[in-house]
Amino acid sequence: MRSSLRRTRWATALGATTILALGACSGDGDGGSTATDDPILVGISLPLTGDFSEPGKGVQQGYEAWAKITNDKGGLLGRQIQLKILDDQSNADRVVADYEQLIGSDEADLVVGPFSTRLVVPAARVAEEYGMLFVEPAGAAKEVFSQGFKNLFYAAPAVANDHYNHLAEYLLALPADKRPKTVAYAAMDDPFAQGTAYGLKDKLEAAGIKTVVNEVYPPNTTDFSSIAAKIASSKADMLVGGSQYQDGVNLIVALQQLNYQPKLAAFSGAPTNPEFAKAIGNKTEGVLSPTGYSPDAPYPSNKEFVEKFTAQFGKAPDEDQANAYTTGQVVAAAVTAVGCAEQGDCQKKLVDWVHGNKVETVVGPLSWDQTGKPQGAHMIQQWVGGRIRIVLPEAVKEAEFVYPKPAW
Repeated sequence: MRSSLRRTRWATALGATTILALGACSGDGDGGSTATDDPILVGISLPLTGDFSEPGKGVQQGYEAWAKITNDKGGLLGRQIQLKILDDQSNADRVVADYEQLIGSDEADLVVGPFSTRLVVPAARVAEEYGMLFVEPAGAAKEVFSQGFKNLFYAAPAVANDHYNHLAEYLLALPADKRPKTVAYAAMDDPFAQGTAYGLKDKLEAAGIKTVVNEVYPPNTTDFSSIAAKIASSKADMLVGGSQYQDGVNLIVALQQLNYQPKLAAFSGAPTNPEFAKAIGNKTEGVLSPTGYSPDAPYPSNKEFVEKFTAQFGKAPDEDQANAYTTGQVVAAAVTAVGCAEQGDCQKKLVDWVHGNKVETVVGPLSWDQTGKPQGAHMIQQWVGGRIRIVLPEAVKEAEFVYPKPAW
């Protein structure tokens, strides 16, 4: 009955959703029931339009790669994975309605998270209400982990406020006459973007490095001329952008027009985007960003992920795509270990398993505290010689840290 009802609901929702039917699991001849042969329905809401559409589409690709690679190996528990993806339009009210539909109406067996802290928090409340495991790829701000969620886990090495820890350590270890003495901060009014920038700000200010500009702008800002003018007139030694993608690009272009040349420029999201170099006139040398992922990382599952993702999409994965894939890996590890994937009592078993175990992923081994916060640190990557390379920490660096930054 559940299978029939589900198919009816899918048929009526086709106009408003994206459904990835990645093969059906046929019976293996052991007399398995129809229910066993049903696909595992995984519900997801993503910002495929609106402010976060660019990274949202990357997250979608990561989920699609996880489903395909898993299904090509036989699925989970002998069942194929089927993704049902809704577009939340980068809207918090819409994301709530989406997860209500996915869990309550569509009876998804599993749900995974959207992109951005602004959408993860309201989505996680819905998942918590239904008692569902909620692994998410992009809710890294500290407020995610102060809500009291018991079912949420962030599938990345570190939370936003800790993203720049390795950079702070590097700068503060420099001789006093080499360190930047002043810093300008410009951050989107978004918990993740501000969290990355202000996590670094707190550490640098505590060491006596002066803040000379501190600007917060709305997510829909496109004109950065006034913010750029303040930064340029401050002549700050270092620039820190708490950005997503387009806002980071727009700020850099505005600063280039004013010929502002910082000794160091760090942006939380923009430099990892495949379109970044072209968008700022290929003047990327020395621009840096924290990252939880490298396609060259030596983790066992990463080589397969890079090869198969590249074959599927014609390009290597970036961090957004890797974090979505990692989310799938965490869910799959729990489902495989517990031996179930459905609503009800199974979900508590899945949650308990993730709380108590370490999972090997494409971003390295992950484990979590009781709030769902990962217990690791991000690497620092920088544009060096026309490529973005890992420069910190020392143990995993692919290139030498460039400081001061060449002119853009």
